[in-house]
Order: sequence, then structure tokens, then C-alpha cells
Amino acid sequence: MKIRILVLLVFNFIIQLNNAQVILNANGSGNTYEDINAILAPGYNVIEVPDCVHTTFGRHIDEIFDAELNTNVFRFFAHKTSDNDRCIRFDRQRTEIKAYDKSPDNLKATLGETVQYKWKFKIPTTFQVSSSFTHLHQIKSVDGPYASIPMITLTARKATPDRLELRYTPTNDQNTIATAELDLLRGNWIEVNEIITYGNPGSYSIVLKRVSNGSNIMNYSNTNIDTWQDGATFARPKWGIYRSLNSINDLQDEEVLFANFSIEENPTLSSSEFENSTVVISLFPNPAKQTITIKNIKIDSYDTIKIFDNTGKELLIQNRHKKEQLDISNFKSGLYFVSILKNERTIKTIKFLVE
Repeated sequence: MKIRILVLLVFNFIIQLNNAQVILNANGSGNTYEDINAILAPGYNVIEVPDCVHTTFGRHIDEIFDAELNTNVFRFFAHKTSDNDRCIRFDRQRTEIKAYDKSPDNLKATLGETVQYKWKFKIPTTFQVSSSFTHLHQIKSVDGPYASIPMITLTARKATPDRLELRYTPTNDQNTIATAELDLLRGNWIEVNEIITYGNPGSYSIVLKRVSNGSNIMNYSNTNIDTWQDGATFARPKWGIYRSLNSINDLQDEEVLFANFSIEENPTLSSSEFENSTVVISLFPNPAKQTITIKNIKIDSYDTIKIFDNTGKELLIQNRHKKEQLDISNFKSGLYFVSILKNERTIKTIKFLVE
């Protein structure tokens, strides 16, 4: 254990636990896979690469020094004719990193949480895309009937002109909700700030800015949007190059740079009534059988209580709520969530078990 801690210090990787924040920075050549795994899923593997088919090239993610950012950055490779999707699927290519079920809890977004994702990326000036997908970022659900399709996607697509698309779906019907001309990104470092409150309704915002001059490339916000796919247990982010080979003649070998990943669970007490409070709202007892009491909450600090089951389905609680007590006597055993809202904004979500 002492040796592992020393290794992490030497590699200058940072995990910041204040406000549940995790930071992943490149530190220089060597041990890239191991260092990424040490942050995103210690003891496990979050790397999805085509190394198995392209062994002569070696690892498809490494680190280089970038003069513009004056720091080390991650470099992701995708090769036109050699790479595939992990020797599993051969009509597409994947070089990605992710959070997943083996990741720490503060990398897995659950119902009612607000999470801020920040990172930088740079596509080459000659970056080529097809009319099929070239994904650079996804937010995906785990479990449930819609887990196979990403809820949020940033994908590049051949068009007139070529564009970056922000794609969204709460189910299986994906739509483009914002676009930006790809030439505004080519050859430039782009800084991304994405904030999601997971719920139905939830909220979503994303801002893409050019690092060199701060100019906006994309700015989208929706404060009343379904950001929780039914049946999900958590949502997770992915970054990298994930592209279709359906129009392979439109593609070429590519190198995409990424830097300064940050995942932060924002404080759930987001309304003004709670911003300066040190009181912890809780449920008692937990686990429970008959009733639960919401402790340390002021009557004027919220206006709505909602209960969800572990699939994200909202349960009717008419006549169940009285003086901060909830009647759960006919709930089946299992995991549930109490969401506390003020002006239709979730300020706190608490898990509880019914025995």
C-alpha cells in the first residue's frame, strides 16, 4: 500500500475529495493505462482500445507535452484500416476511457444528483468525419431498457458544413438539440463545462469555449428536461474516439488530444435556504418498515416531496406526507429515493431502504 501511494504521488495524479471531486491529469509518458485506471476505477480497467488487433502499434492512448496548454495531455489514436472495437465489433472503432460499475461512487451519478463534468480536447486541423457517427463524449445509463443508447452524445458528422452535434435521448429516440461548425473546433483547444441534474424533470447545460480567446463554440441549456432513463441504476461519462466504419473512405488516421478531466458532484443543498447551512438533512429510521421522518428540514425550505423506486419511477404519495413523515407501510422491500424540491428544483435526494 505504501508503495502504491508513493507511485501515485510521483506520477502527480490528483484525487480531490472535497465536494466529491475527482481530477485526472496527464503526467508524462509511460504507464498511461495504469494511471488512468488508478483514478477512474482503482484495481480495475476503464480502458476500451483496439490494442488486441493492432499489437504492432502498441497502446492507443499515451501522453505528450502540449506547448499551448504548457502541460502534459492525453493522446487518443484511431487508425483507419487496422483498428476495430476491442476485437468484438468490426464495423466501428473505439478508443475510449470511462467510468463504470467498478468506479468509486462519486464517479457514478444517481437520481437527484447534480454533477459537473469539465475537460479540454483538441481535434486536428485536418480532422475527417463521415456521415455516420464519430463520438467524442457520451453520458450513458447503466441498466434498464435504454442502457444501450447514450443519453447525451457529442458527435462529429460530415455535412455542409461539417458539424459537431449535441445528441439527446431519454429513451431510444435520439435527436440533435444543438450544433456547431466543426471548423470552429479544428486545430483549437476547446474547454467543455457540462452540468447535469439527473432526474425527470432534471436539467442540462453545456458550454464549449475556445481556450485561446474564450469565444463560445456551443452554448445549450435546458432547465426542464428528462435526464434519467427509466430503469437505470446510475449514469456514467465516456471520452475518446468512437467512430463508425460504414463510410471508411471518408476517414483517415486520427490523433485527438484530451486534458484536465474533472468530475464533481455539486452540493445537493443548492437553494438559497441551504447554501450556508451545515445541517445534514437525513431520514430516520433507515432502513424502515412503516414510516420515515425527514430530519433537520425547515417547513419553508421546500414545497414538494417526491419518492422514486430503484427504476426511477415516481410513486404516488398522496396522503402519505404529514409533518415531515412519510407513510411507507405498503412499500415492497427494496431501495427507494426521497427527493426534496423547491420551485421545481431538486435540492436534496436521499436513499432509503424498506425492509
